[in-house]
Amino acid sequence: MIHYAGHDLPIMRDVDCVVVGGGTAGVTAAFAAAREGLDTLVIEKTIALGGTQTNALVSPMMPTHVQPRGINRLILEALETRGVRTDDGTTNCRWFNVEALTSVTEELLDQAGCHILYDAVVIDVVKEQDRVTYLIVQTCAGLVAIGTKTVIDASADAVIARVTGISVVSGDVDGHNQQMTFRFEMGGIDLPRVRSYILELGETFCRIEDPDFFEIVMVPGKGHVLETLFRQGLEAGELRQDDLKYFQAFTQPGKPGVFSFNCPHIPRLTDTTDPFVRSEAVRIGRQMIQRISQFLIHRLPGFEQAFLLKEATQLGVRESYRIQGQYILSEVDYAKRARFVDAIARGDWYVDVHSVKGDGELPKKYEAGEYYEIPYRSLVSHEVENVIFAGRHISSTFLMQASLRIQPTLRDVGEAAGLAAAVSLQTGTALRELDGAMVRARLEVMQ
Repeated sequence: MIHYAGHDLPIMRDVDCVVVGGGTAGVTAAFAAAREGLDTLVIEKTIALGGTQTNALVSPMMPTHVQPRGINRLILEALETRGVRTDDGTTNCRWFNVEALTSVTEELLDQAGCHILYDAVVIDVVKEQDRVTYLIVQTCAGLVAIGTKTVIDASADAVIARVTGISVVSGDVDGHNQQMTFRFEMGGIDLPRVRSYILELGETFCRIEDPDFFEIVMVPGKGHVLETLFRQGLEAGELRQDDLKYFQAFTQPGKPGVFSFNCPHIPRLTDTTDPFVRSEAVRIGRQMIQRISQFLIHRLPGFEQAFLLKEATQLGVRESYRIQGQYILSEVDYAKRARFVDAIARGDWYVDVHSVKGDGELPKKYEAGEYYEIPYRSLVSHEVENVIFAGRHISSTFLMQASLRIQPTLRDVGEAAGLAAAVSLQTGTALRELDGAMVRARLEVMQ
């Protein structure tokens, strides 16, 4: 037992490494740590691994010319073994369906000997000087303590940073966060008919020739052929102006007749760190999903027998908190294709800001083969010695975070964090003092 806030709490487990959050980066971090022999526990607030990939229905993975490494490659290979085709042959996206990904990642962690605590939320920590010794966790059994030697904060919202006093920031210069999305899926769609209709109208956005993969899109004023149809829905009162801001949908490998929608984008809500704002985003988004899905059934050929299959169980939050680590990666690093001696991952996605108030002038996109590096120092802080970060909340500026936040990049960041936790314990070196060049060298040997 330990004494916490006037209560005696049971110590439920004592481990080498706790990963807070089983999302995109958390899964690869946990696998890497467990593979290195650490007794590793993932604490996940939902009952499904994958984070925004699975709970927020964010598929496919955005395209990158950085080749998948290590654990990312294992996940893709496991999906292919399941019959889920991940490569469309054209775009450098990596496709998946969420049910297959949830199952694959859980099996991989089980094979690595990693334990998972589902339906559990970290609410606080116990520290001794600059070191976290226990996590306080809300479970179905009430509050419990988990003892640990290292912590990987893969919570996306920098939960451990905020309860341990590590510096964090949020939003742009005005404190505005990126726009949230509430995604959904529809089934019962005649996909060949949709494809034929869109292509016959002259749409050229989706250049994938393989009929098993297709994408539809409509952004007002961008010349997309579906805009006329959406305008008709607006005039008929089936849609509202906010519903037209952004519309996009992708097929799902292994799920015939299903589209996953990268919309609606929730308007006018600029603070993703306010719990009541997030709740309001759910309410507004659910109403938008109803309008959009009914409009498609009524208007778009191929959707006559379609139905709303499911809503995401988690909002698509692109940015909330970011730690202020030993190195703050910035858009200057993006512009100069920065290289670092302690680089642990590479990124090449453009500065993709979904701003409620509109985008300003942003750095140019990369050509194929260009990339920047992410230094180890962006994963650790000065304040706490045995905590490392993996996910969209690593140390960066608002604009730079809009590039590094994509799934392939964060999987690589997670793998590096998990390996670093192992190296820290193997060498008796605090995470904040570890030479990132050593982690880089180990990653290169393992590829």
